[in-house]
Amino acid sequence: MSLRDFLERFRPTGTPGAAATGVPADRTAERAAELDPALEQLTGVRQEAARIRAAADGTAEVIRREAAREAASMVAVAREQAPEVRRQTAVPVVESALREADVVRAAGVRGADEVRAQGRERMSALVDRAVADALRLATGTGTVP
Repeated sequence: MSLRDFLERFRPTGTPGAAATGVPADRTAERAAELDPALEQLTGVRQEAARIRAAADGTAEVIRREAAREAASMVAVAREQAPEVRRQTAVPVVESALREADVVRAAGVRGADEVRAQGRERMSALVDRAVADALRLATGTGTVP
């Protein structure tokens, strides 16, 4: 019992005025008598809360396991789809590379055509020179430069 509880016993129980005879009130006992039934009702509530908490823990565990299974399934599907996604992602890059290769190939063809054209233009003059040199050598009329 605390000092406060002890001193509380000597507080006047009646209205101020003439002293009344009697035993001081035991407030602690009164409080206990008043609160014990309510606290006993809370015991049932505490037990119910513990049951609810246990059920919630069980439900949460089921949800966690289901979420883990679902996540594993999503990862498996993603891994299965990854090659196709990579292929689809690579399509624009490959198409761009093919366009660039076509441009380079076309430039090469143009360059080869220019070389052929120059060769055709120069060919007749070179053939004429070669024939003239061959005739000079064959007839012995001169030396080939």
